[in-house]
Amino acid sequence: MNRPIRVLIAKVGLDGHDRGAKIIATFLRDAGMEVIYTGLRQTPEMVVNAALQEDVDAIGISILSGAHNTVFPKIIKLMKEKGLDDVLLTGGGIIPEQDMKKLQELGVGKLFPPGTNTDEIVTYIKEYAEKNRNY
Repeated sequence: MNRPIRVLIAKVGLDGHDRGAKIIATFLRDAGMEVIYTGLRQTPEMVVNAALQEDVDAIGISILSGAHNTVFPKIIKLMKEKGLDDVLLTGGGIIPEQDMKKLQELGVGKLFPPGTNTDEIVTYIKEYAEKNRNY
């Protein structure tokens, strides 16, 4: 790649707990990625528009509110409408295992529960970008 991997980190909805998102953003930045953090209370439309404007390789959604079964399908739908088919949608937070599987069937990438080793997240995003994004 001719530039650093670009990752958008977002908190969607009314969930105001952003410590995990900020920690992940820091680890991604330390791994050489360019990170755009959108801040709190984003809508799916705001996230996808920011991803399009910033030409990101991956979108990471931090969600602790229990709205994952609404948020992720909406973002996937909007990404398809905007032609972001080669952009990774991943995330983490409090998401039951059975819901993770359903979301992955819809096209969401790997989802990471609390306590995941940050190196695993970094490696996952790097490998995805190398295989799926051409520059």
